[in-house]
Amino acid sequence: MQPTFTATIEHVNQTTSKATVRTHTVLVDRSVAKGGFDLGPAGGEYLLVSLGGCFTSHFLAAIRAREAGITNVRVAVTGTLAGTPERFTAFTMDVSAECPDAELARRLVTIAGRACQVVNTLRQVATIGITYRGAPIELGEAATVGSASPV
Repeated sequence: MQPTFTATIEHVNQTTSKATVRTHTVLVDRSVAKGGFDLGPAGGEYLLVSLGGCFTSHFLAAIRAREAGITNVRVAVTGTLAGTPERFTAFTMDVSAECPDAELARRLVTIAGRACQVVNTLRQVATIGITYRGAPIELGEAATVGSASPV
């Protein structure tokens, strides 16, 4: 049986909805564009959070699995909108961290990028550039289906 995930979205007001996943609730609000109350990020902004959050959780897992001395991880995610209808056409993630071994950090960034479900999904329809401290990371191919998890 394939794993599935569920989010429930409910109307709150004219620009806001409430998303619930398991026991967690967040507001989705596009009121900034409408001059409203700004009760939360817009849906597209959550796509950036999803990409960065999924990648970061894989990066932290790779660090933990290897007991690597990497701290103060930070991932800055940017999305570029274009086209009609408007859609995200490119994403960038710039990863920074404190690590005495930059090559180890780069290798773990690569492992996390290859294992991240959101990276693997979005790169089918948009460019995803990943850098570590400004230097590009090449992901190559994602892990093959059925192979052991690289994390």
